[in-house]
Amino acid sequence: MLRRVATVQVVATGTLIFLIIGGAGVGVLALALLGGEILHFGHPDVDGPVSVEAVAGFLGAFGFGAAIVNELLGGGTPGMIAAAVGGGTLAAVPTAWLAGRLSRAARDMRTDATPTRDDLVGALGLVVTPIPAGGYGEVRVRVAGQPVKLNARADRPIPLGAQIFVVQTLSETSVHVETY
Repeated sequence: MLRRVATVQVVATGTLIFLIIGGAGVGVLALALLGGEILHFGHPDVDGPVSVEAVAGFLGAFGFGAAIVNELLGGGTPGMIAAAVGGGTLAAVPTAWLAGRLSRAARDMRTDATPTRDDLVGALGLVVTPIPAGGYGEVRVRVAGQPVKLNARADRPIPLGAQIFVVQTLSETSVHVETY
């Protein structure tokens, strides 16, 4: 007579604690990336010696790394749990350093200046709605590589599809053009 025996794999208490620490690290990282101002302590213009992202990376890598080592060793004794802590620390230190470097690089990334209406002068484009004498039509120009559709005036009528260049900006959304 054969009996079926159900086996239940029990997770060691140390592994469970390490997994909770890793999950907390992932949670802190998600909060730091999605809403960095929520976890910012002190004056907003002053960075501390350790960023929230680095702490989150350390906690996540430490928790998950230690859980893996603990399960591989069968962490039932204090010595094996100490070895799991060492393995978690070995995974966490470079991860925290990398997270700090990447978050600092993203935060301090240089960007181009925002285009202003003065950047429109000299832009080349096409008439997309004919420009009547004394009235407004529409033109499409490229500013900083992006197509922009603007209201346009001209000294004389300009037909649909004509090539133009901007000679003056009248407002943020309208320009004075001439044929090219």
